[in-house]
Formats: sequence, structure tokens, C-alpha cells
Amino acid sequence: MNSGSNGRLERSIAMIERLVAHDTTSRNSNLELIEDVRGYLAGHGVDVRLTRDETGGKANLWATIGPEVAGGVVLSGHTDVVPVDGQKWTSDPFIVARRDGRLYGRGTCDMKGFVATALALVPEMAKAGLKVPIHLALSYDEEVGCLGVRGIIDDVTGNLPRPRAVIVGEPTSMQLIGGNKGTRVYHTDITGVPAHSSQPSHGASAIDAAARLVGFLGDLGREFEAEADRLSAFDPPCSTFNVGVIHGGTAHNIIAEKCHLTWSVRLVPTDDGDAIEARIRRFCDDELEPALKAAAPHAGVVTEMITDVPGLAPDETSAAEALVRHLTGLNASGVVAYGAEAGLFQRAGIPAVIFGPGSIDQAHKADEFVDIAQIDECGAFVEKLIDWAKTAE
Repeated sequence: MNSGSNGRLERSIAMIERLVAHDTTSRNSNLELIEDVRGYLAGHGVDVRLTRDETGGKANLWATIGPEVAGGVVLSGHTDVVPVDGQKWTSDPFIVARRDGRLYGRGTCDMKGFVATALALVPEMAKAGLKVPIHLALSYDEEVGCLGVRGIIDDVTGNLPRPRAVIVGEPTSMQLIGGNKGTRVYHTDITGVPAHSSQPSHGASAIDAAARLVGFLGDLGREFEAEADRLSAFDPPCSTFNVGVIHGGTAHNIIAEKCHLTWSVRLVPTDDGDAIEARIRRFCDDELEPALKAAAPHAGVVTEMITDVPGLAPDETSAAEALVRHLTGLNASGVVAYGAEAGLFQRAGIPAVIFGPGSIDQAHKADEFVDIAQIDECGAFVEKLIDWAKTAE
């Protein structure tokens, strides 16, 4: 492998090392990384816009290289990473280890590799005399519900020239992904009526009601599986349900007063998430609450949606797909089951695709890594984008 044009690859690797050194686990602030990137961009004459969370402890970054006009291309990535707690790493997760043609470290794959590669090419972008702007969008809190990017999207759609396309650089092994499943996450809290376990008629069990809800969600999942479009590109081909957390009760001889569930739905983009939610709420209202409220008026079921990330609906005619196909020669796009920010851009009317270095198989694990060859390929792609943006209209 060569070192890439003008030492591009080594510059990309150096930038990956720089970004990984910032521990931006979602529970932490990302401001040190953002300020580092802002200083780096300022050194190349690039101004940035920041949008912050309510606490001021986290920020998104938006930068434009080229003219402030509509029709630009966004290179989008999140700055946060998942925790390393409880994982057995063979090297420090926040110091990049280079061995066997790979870069090991938290975020090398998901997704500081993409962000760093784009940043490493900023000098070329700044000197290119771009006719079409290239935007950089760095978000916070993607891993906990795609929270930060919503602020970027609101700022762009409300205050800035509208881009033509967004490339979200999640790890796809540099294959074009035109669709992904959406995610909705819910908390359900069930309040029953405590009583001695020898007198069940004197109480109402929150755990019993929770078990019935778990069973209903399982039945829904089997129903969707039975009715799935077998030609669907998604694997599995249908929306799926999962109860990830359940806890409740006090002791074996007390009818449980409280039970909590955290559950989620992975939605294929063609399914109506509101209709599915309404069906589950009707079950709670019609099948669970009457028995609970018969025991006490205050008993019942409360369900709150805490995360709503829309899927990316496949659109082979979109400007984003057309651009990546043109620059890469790829003639097909696929879909993935994992979540990403692309669907939020699409919902705002900005075409998006998912396309970046590394494999999702390495994400979120101990000894996360990205192949150096993938970083090189990504850098070559960004160079092609720059060349295109110099002459495109």
C-alpha cells in the first residue's frame, strides 16, 4: 500500500490518533474534541457554527468549505463513542495502536475514522476553489438516540443554504447503504396494588401485567415475521421487538406493586411506527389497565417514548445515491439493520446515504479496529469528491 497522495493516509492516521485521544464516551462532554477541531479548521481559514445541548456541555460543529450557496455536500459523523466499561482491551482504548494493518482504539471504526479522514483533507478542500461547498457536520450523542444532530438539522434548514446530499460515514466497509431501520425505545411503568401473596385477590400484580405485555410484544414480533416481505433486503426482513430491561417487585411473598420495562422496536422504513405504538397502547388500555384499576384507581400503565430515530427509506434516485455512485462506480446499494442519523436528514428533506470505512462487526467491541486500507480508500473517495466539487454546478 502506498502512503496516499501527498501523504494523505498518514495525515488521516494522525488525525484519527488525535480524535481518539479525546474520551468522548456519550456520558462525557465532547467540548475538548470540538474545540480541538475548531482550532484546526481555523488554522485553514474555515469558520464553524456550534449548536449546543441544554447544559452547554456538549456541542455540534458545522463547517463550510467553499461558497455559502445551496447544493453542497455534507460529510456527517458523530463524535461520541460507546463505553469501554467491562471490556477487555489488549491496549489503551484511547491511544491508537497500529498493528497488522489495523488501527485499534475506541472510535477508530465507529466513527472517528471517517471524521478524521474528512478533516485530514481540509487543506485540499480549502485550496481547491470549490464551486460546490463541502460541509462538515460533527454531532454529539448519536449513540444514545441521535440527539445532537437534530440541532444541526434545525440550524441548517432554518438558517443556511440547503445542501443537496448528506453522506453519513458510519462503517459500511465502503459499500453504499441506501436504507436502514428506524428505532423507537420506550419506558413502560406499571403500578399495581401490593398485598400478601397468600391473598392475591386483595391486590393486583404489576409483574403479572408486565408479563402479559412482554407476551403481547412477542406475539407482535411473530406476527410481523409471518407477514414479512421475503424479498425485502433487510435482515431480518421485518420490524422487530425487544424487551431489553425488566425489573420489579419486592419479595416472593408480596404481590408486586411496581414493574418497569424498557423495550424497543426496530422499524423497517415502510412500517408505520405510530400505528404500531397505538396498537400496543390499546392493548395496555383495554387488557391490562381494567384489572389494575379495579384493585385501585391509582394503578395503571404509563408508557413513554424516549427515543425516536427514523429509518432511512431506500431511494435509488436520490441525489445522495447518485453522487456516491458517480464517484465510486458502485452500481448497487444495500440496507442495514442498525441505526444512524441519515433518516433524520431524509425526514428534513435532505437526501442521505450511509457510506464509510470500517465494518460494523468491529464496532462497540473490545479491541475495536479499522483496517488502514479502508482509511486509504475513504481518503481517495474524499479526494474524488473534492475534484468533483471544483467543477460541478
